[in-house]
Amino acid sequence: MDVVLQYADKYVFDTFYGKIAESFDSSSSFANTAVNSTTLGLAEKVNFAITSGLLDRNNVWRQFTSLFLITWIMGTLSYFLSASFAYYVYFDREEARRHPKFLKNQEHLELMVALKNLPGMAILTAPWFLAEIRGYGYVYDKLDEYGYFYLFFSIALFLLFSDFLIYWIHRALHHRWLYAPLHKLHHKWIVPTPYSSHAFHYLDGYSQSLPYHMFPFFFPLNKYVYLLLFGSVNYWTVLIHDGKYFSNNAVVNGAAHHAAHHMYFNYNYGQFFTLFDRLCSSYRQPDQELFDAELRNEKLQEQRIRFMETVQYTVEGKDDRTYASKKDN
Repeated sequence: MDVVLQYADKYVFDTFYGKIAESFDSSSSFANTAVNSTTLGLAEKVNFAITSGLLDRNNVWRQFTSLFLITWIMGTLSYFLSASFAYYVYFDREEARRHPKFLKNQEHLELMVALKNLPGMAILTAPWFLAEIRGYGYVYDKLDEYGYFYLFFSIALFLLFSDFLIYWIHRALHHRWLYAPLHKLHHKWIVPTPYSSHAFHYLDGYSQSLPYHMFPFFFPLNKYVYLLLFGSVNYWTVLIHDGKYFSNNAVVNGAAHHAAHHMYFNYNYGQFFTLFDRLCSSYRQPDQELFDAELRNEKLQEQRIRFMETVQYTVEGKDDRTYASKKDN
């Protein structure tokens, strides 16, 4: 993240903080001629704080503020652009809207939930980036510093490390003490769209992202690989909500597996792989009609929905969703 911050400082934040400093300088000049001695003392103190390094590039508060803004703005742009690309280019909007469990105004609701909660996720994430750029952890610069074998091994290790911890964090969020206050919001979307990918409570989203940020504090990780992985996992979050069921892969926890999680609640907690779901008896094979349109029929859909409603009532109690289908209103 230090590379991103360097470029952001050079092209945006130096000017931004410079303008703030200028405004305080102007306020101080005005105070020197127009206010009493008590106010003058305060203005001088503020001006001294700025000129003595409060807005310097290396100041911890400036760095924290900058990292928060970068994480929030770039995270929001990444979410909106990637989700919109999936939604408008290949997501089957008509089929999703025909489903009896598709919500009224669902896409708008998903987008609003995401935009409301992304700032909270960003402010909680910024301290991890701050610690990293200030020399904590094991982020390194040169690609060959630990050898190229380790470079590629660290990617696999990152995915396994993250998937293992996310599995247990996600499963914990389904505990009755955490589900209602935190995770239920994300399960509002029984038939997800790409916009549902980041539509969750900020503490839910942050907790499931923790393993990504923890990894370089336990294992060496190249900083460019770190940025690539961080961007990729955000896009992966969109992919597993995009309704594009390419294959029924036994290893990869793809969109079909995650669709089963949204539909049936207590299965497929993994983020990238099915391994830990299989080991911990929470794996559910995706419904075959997701891959073969010829298998789809109204009778089978009603059967699936009846089972889903039984699970949903056990997990949540009375259903408070408003569905787009007149049949369910």
